Amino acid sequence: MSTFSLLRTRRFLPFFCTQFLGAFNDNLFKNAMVMLLTFGAAHGASEAESGMVIILAGGVLILPFFLFSSAAGQIADKYEKSQIMRAVKLAEIFIMALGGVGFFLHSTPILFVTLFLMGTHSAFFGPAKYSVLPQHLKENELVAGNAAVEMGTFLAILLGTLGGGILAGSRSPGLIVTGIIGVAVLGYLASRFVPLAPATAPDLKLNWNPFTETMALFKLTRQKESVFNSILGISWFWYFGAVLLAEMPNFTKHALGGDESVATLLLAVFSVSIGVGAFICERLSRGDIELGVVPLGALAMSVFCGDLFLINYPTLAEGAAGVSVSAYLAGPNAFVLWRTIFDMAMIGIFSSLFIVPLYALIQFRSDEATRSRIIAANNVFNAVFMVASALITMALFKLGMSTIQVLLTLAVMNLVVCGYVFTLIPEFFLRFGIWILASTIYRLKYEGQEKVPKNGGCIIVCNHVSFIDWLIITAACRRPARFVMDHNYFKMPIISLFFRMAKAIPIAPSKEDPKAKEKAFERIAWELRDGNVVCIFPEGRITQDGKLNPFKPGIERMLADTAVPVIPMAIKGLWGSFFSRRNRGHAMRGVPKPTRRLISVTVGEVLPPTVKAAELEELVLRLSGMERASNVPAA
Repeated sequence: MSTFSLLRTRRFLPFFCTQFLGAFNDNLFKNAMVMLLTFGAAHGASEAESGMVIILAGGVLILPFFLFSSAAGQIADKYEKSQIMRAVKLAEIFIMALGGVGFFLHSTPILFVTLFLMGTHSAFFGPAKYSVLPQHLKENELVAGNAAVEMGTFLAILLGTLGGGILAGSRSPGLIVTGIIGVAVLGYLASRFVPLAPATAPDLKLNWNPFTETMALFKLTRQKESVFNSILGISWFWYFGAVLLAEMPNFTKHALGGDESVATLLLAVFSVSIGVGAFICERLSRGDIELGVVPLGALAMSVFCGDLFLINYPTLAEGAAGVSVSAYLAGPNAFVLWRTIFDMAMIGIFSSLFIVPLYALIQFRSDEATRSRIIAANNVFNAVFMVASALITMALFKLGMSTIQVLLTLAVMNLVVCGYVFTLIPEFFLRFGIWILASTIYRLKYEGQEKVPKNGGCIIVCNHVSFIDWLIITAACRRPARFVMDHNYFKMPIISLFFRMAKAIPIAPSKEDPKAKEKAFERIAWELRDGNVVCIFPEGRITQDGKLNPFKPGIERMLADTAVPVIPMAIKGLWGSFFSRRNRGHAMRGVPKPTRRLISVTVGEVLPPTVKAAELEELVLRLSGMERASNVPAA
């Protein structure tokens, strides 16, 4: 189901409206407050005081995520989530009423207390907001759902920021209070229609100590490597976005020479592009959690952010007034603004390709009973990275950097950080290869993906048709798999490095290297006990004639060592392709042609660890539709 189709459903639309109005009101209140305090509506504020107000407001809004995320995650796991949402949105009405008192009395302390409470409101809403999606959406709708949430969040930030400026410009406390309370009431009414989402850990004992529980949350995130590193990726995105948005006024004034209208335009372009990118991401993912677009998004973010440094900006006269959008576009430097707009749009679009699959991955791979606490830990990491973004940016300016130099540094840092995260999770690169194949040469189709267990060790057995079987299976599995591969691949310099990064397991026949074989079985047992997926090709070699070779008994020994479920799988459509041994036993000769060949993977029913090699061979034979090799007796 597409993003816009979801917005027409009862199980998603009320939730979407609730979270949209919450994000909108956060920014509406914060910007109205900051604008009034900065421009001295509440008191005669000096430049230094105004600067401190802006910094302090950001800190006050983030502080509750450090203090209350641990409790919020526990509550969202222990109790029914739609009730939590309604309670939080009801509290928002009273919080905004307190803010109204602050506006009427021109009381800075009351306004800051209100801002702190709004941060608390968001800290408690966040874990319920993201952990409820897998309960209301089907597996193949998670990407579309997250795309809609990210699209709505950034549009809400944009509209709330603009709306806050308009309300502050009115200088009317009555109008401001009506706006913020009105939005809070609408958010509560929307929450009344959010469907029930039963508690996932009703027996959980709450720990109210924020320090010990936060440490417990960090340990919880480390249980699954892909989840933890995806949290790091998401947190880095918030670092990147925080720097980019915070420096937009400086960039506009000191690099472009534009006025407030130019800064607003660039902010609007970025926010709208995030929404456009979320929609594109959902289309490119084809309803799947497509991690292959994540490296593409990261690379493009750096390219277009770096391009902001390469633009030949106009020389600004000392003390010259900022140029408006209309004057800029009508003047000799129109191309500079158009190029800047294009770069900001591309950063926004590719940011969505980076962030949306990561959110979906966390939701899909987190255990249901701990999902809200994982989201809470993600919120803490996000807050840490956003604080770090402010501190590091301040340090860069202290070193004498200009705004465009800071943006260039950000682009380089993005490449380094994302490259590091991707080496920790080679699955991103594997998925990228799959995505390229599926977008250029082949059409990929999967059937029965949901049969692969979401958690725990298991063994996948599959027919061996080509040199890219492991890539195709990686997409079908949806969990990182440890592939058992011929040890000779690990003797090839570049290929060896890649397979070691992918944590493949080298194995050799007893007659070639008995020690290597024993070591492989020990590693397989360890991976299975650690709860990972191991994939083997029991034929032991790629088919030479498109027929199924006999299965070797090694699978039985693996199951004897570690009793885990077995999932039979079959690949169809790759025989005769560029990567198969169709050419007299040779593969990959010449240049692959974009034939759009249909490649399908069928997943069979989960089998107990008592299954025998002969039974598995028969099942894979039927799933694949292949013939048995002529020299193999029928089972």
